[in-house]
Amino acid sequence: MNQAPQTSETGVKRVGMVTRLRPECVAAYRALHADSHPGVRDLLTKYHLENLSIFLRQIGGEWFEFGYYEYRGADFAADMAALACEPRNRAWLEVCDPMQLPLDGETGWAVMEQIYYNRGAPSLGSPPPYA
Repeated sequence: MNQAPQTSETGVKRVGMVTRLRPECVAAYRALHADSHPGVRDLLTKYHLENLSIFLRQIGGEWFEFGYYEYRGADFAADMAALACEPRNRAWLEVCDPMQLPLDGETGWAVMEQIYYNRGAPSLGSPPPYA
């Protein structure tokens, strides 16, 4: 989570990110992120990170992770700095980070550019813009 996300018109920052996962770590990474594992979920909530999801996909023999979260706080930089100082978060990252292989030119998760967000269904009388 190395770049500040853009703020939407509602004040929510939506962030998509990507990294690779070492193939020999897939099972252990899945176990660390299982619903039954508490991890650092409470710390994410404390620092206003909501709806965090991680998706895993093998593409061309490599494993990729896609992460998504929404930031709903007032000071992203301050919250991320405080989260980085939390001892349990540091311990969590000491376990998880070595399992990952950042994309070329990155040092961790690479923040992705948001190009679309569905704000809701169009009104019944309006055809979609692609019709």
